Amino acid sequence: MKLQKKQILLVSFMLFSLFFGAGNLIFPPFLGQNAGDKTPFAIATFLITAVALPVLGVVVVAKFDGLEQLAKKVNPKFAIFFTILIYLSIGPGLGIPRAASLPFEMAVAPYLPENANLTVFMFLFSLVFFLTASWLALAPNKLVERIGKFLTPSLLLLLFFVFVNFLFRGTVKVNPAQVSYSSNPLVKGFLEGYLTMDTIAALNFGLVIATTIRSLGVKEKKGVMKYTVMTGIFAGTILACVYLSLAYMGMSSSGVFPIQENGAWTLRCIVHQLFGDTGAVLLAAIFTLACLTTCVGLITSISQYFSTLTTKLSYRQWVLLIAGFSFIICNQGLNMILSISVPVLDAIYPVSITLILLGLCHRWIKNITYIYPCTIGAVSILSVAYALENLGVSFGFAGKLLHALPLYSLGLGWVLVALVVTGLCALFYQLKTVRLSRCNMETSAEPFNYTE
Repeated sequence: MKLQKKQILLVSFMLFSLFFGAGNLIFPPFLGQNAGDKTPFAIATFLITAVALPVLGVVVVAKFDGLEQLAKKVNPKFAIFFTILIYLSIGPGLGIPRAASLPFEMAVAPYLPENANLTVFMFLFSLVFFLTASWLALAPNKLVERIGKFLTPSLLLLLFFVFVNFLFRGTVKVNPAQVSYSSNPLVKGFLEGYLTMDTIAALNFGLVIATTIRSLGVKEKKGVMKYTVMTGIFAGTILACVYLSLAYMGMSSSGVFPIQENGAWTLRCIVHQLFGDTGAVLLAAIFTLACLTTCVGLITSISQYFSTLTTKLSYRQWVLLIAGFSFIICNQGLNMILSISVPVLDAIYPVSITLILLGLCHRWIKNITYIYPCTIGAVSILSVAYALENLGVSFGFAGKLLHALPLYSLGLGWVLVALVVTGLCALFYQLKTVRLSRCNMETSAEPFNYTE
């Protein structure tokens, strides 16, 4: 069965909205403001980790029928552990609370009366937010219609409205890059893409998109993969356009107002510059729509996975449990959540990227059974060590060896290690294959003994 263009467009909108949440709104303008005149270099590599890899992740996970099936290529126990870790980090432990607290702290709290009790208002806002997200997640078969038809187009129109107004009315003054971007803008931009959490989210959403396409009548694996690639490319293109516009606004404003605490404040300053105090309503709508759609997608995908992992709780019960736990965490505050996100992402992002790239190369490496466990094991050790070092843990002499690796101090030491381990595994396999081939040839060449 072939999907209509309208159906492909709606699924693409749905995938875009699942990706486009809190981090996607706040990090590009913050990158632009800090990178200043180096923004073109930084945003180029930002798009690799924030667009290209997430789209590839969706395709790979759909190809393997889920993250757990892909992770089993490493080890069955690793598959369960890593899948649960990914779902918890991107879900109730970090991603969902971050997406829920952002619209309140950045678009609601600043406009409340000075004597207002922020704890009470945050409680009420997040309660309504999660009740709405739960209601949407309880009907996963209606996500394409509700998100693709209404929520995503509304969000894109609002973002387009802000960007067009900035082009014609915004004050443009570009400053030189801050120290963190001036020396290595390409590396810094690449690492900033981690913070969107989209490559990790792709490991969740790949199965959601494949399931959605099947629900529209496409049953053959080849057809599912074809439309997954199409929707991924279209959603990725929209993401890239939005990121470029947000980064441009941040860059153009780098000399207009001081560097802000985070990207949410950067965007708030830009909107206030354009629309004054009335921009608060527009900003609140943008933040809420973006974060709500992402939360719904995360709650849906995580609940679907855990309901298959155990029969003790139904999908509906998992939705309510995840939403309830996220509601508690999000009331701890945005800055606390953001402070946790960096070390967690430093530890699991390289593993996720490596797993996706190995999955893309599966056709050529599927016979080398040890390439998955060896490569993922090496990258895991290195990325966890890097994350722990950033938290103040010292490894003594082992730490000195780690810092001797190229790019390790920049957070990219795992790249060379992954390439070397993969290459050694492939070389060992080739040598083993040649040796077996020679043994077989020698055996078949033995002369026959016969008597007349």
